[in-house]
Amino acid sequence: MPRQLRPLLLFVVCVFAILSSLADAQQRLPAEKRTQIEAAVSKFMSTTHVPGLSVAVVENAELEWASGFGFADLENHVPATEFTLYRLASISKSLSATGAMKLVEKGNLELDDPVQKYCPVFPQKSGAITTRLVMGHLAGIRHYKSDSQNDPEVGNTKHFDDPIQAGLDFFKNDPLLSEPGKQFHYSTQGYTLVGCVMQGASGAKYTEYMRQNVFIPAGMEHTLVDDRFAIIPYRTRFYHKTESGTVENADFLDSSYKIPGGGWLSSAEDMARFEVAMLSDKLLKPETRSLMWTPLKPSDGQPNGYALGWGTLSEDGIRYVGHDGGQQGTSTNFYIAPEQRAGVVVLANMDDVPVNDLSKQILKIVLQSTEKKH
Repeated sequence: MPRQLRPLLLFVVCVFAILSSLADAQQRLPAEKRTQIEAAVSKFMSTTHVPGLSVAVVENAELEWASGFGFADLENHVPATEFTLYRLASISKSLSATGAMKLVEKGNLELDDPVQKYCPVFPQKSGAITTRLVMGHLAGIRHYKSDSQNDPEVGNTKHFDDPIQAGLDFFKNDPLLSEPGKQFHYSTQGYTLVGCVMQGASGAKYTEYMRQNVFIPAGMEHTLVDDRFAIIPYRTRFYHKTESGTVENADFLDSSYKIPGGGWLSSAEDMARFEVAMLSDKLLKPETRSLMWTPLKPSDGQPNGYALGWGTLSEDGIRYVGHDGGQQGTSTNFYIAPEQRAGVVVLANMDDVPVNDLSKQILKIVLQSTEKKH
């Protein structure tokens, strides 16, 4: 065979393998369930007018089905697929938490040591702040500033080459909202501090550590930073619906200052592979995973369902763990039902869309029995 044809042959073989694997996955989900899911998605999209949406289903701790609906790019009529890359927004926290817990397993990170042990650039505060408290949003660290005109954190347009240091500069000198451990205060900013802790504990840059220790082991080949300057194949366009119902391009966002808490891109298929890896103990030991999924208790006594980077809830006798995400041009959700070894991922390319409702509906379809009595 001529040498110049060998790369082409290798490419063809790889594409065929991917398509064959996907076809097998689509065949594993019973047709009845697939029809019900597609009907639920169709109704959801017609109600919300979301341009594009991708869904993946995990059953028996295996990727059973993934597909895209609508358009990733309205202007160029590019269909959404299971490979379309969306902004994960706050789902990023669950990924970061998993990476942090791997450091705990290795003995490189103590959850109850002061964060300054691993991130010395973070100043001392009025009370001791630990990684456990930061991961559970109990450290008293603020979220975005409400006065977006004077400090446009929500709609940041500046690009930062050092995301951890730049992100810390946004909030590190601000006073705490409450004493550490007392109250739940959701904070994306706090997860930049988690990223700094991970860098100190691992000796590697946060993004490279995540790639080597979470994404590669889980088979998440297409998950990467939402770099607004990079050419990224399969990245969706981002949309917003006005009060009058018009769909338009979303406001510009550069999320380089908050990657650990809201700056990753991924696909429905990659996120489903993450779920499979979690259920199959490929990333964490069962006892570590259980610790990560156990809600923390604020000292003020208020009920709390948030664990270490993961939300938890129980409905109709089923326990779910997962996370929502919302950002300019994106609405995301993923759920895992650990006892049933099942999961769902829903990613949409428009903000303020209640994708968690669709996720619950799809997961209930997945969990229902398809056996028919004859």
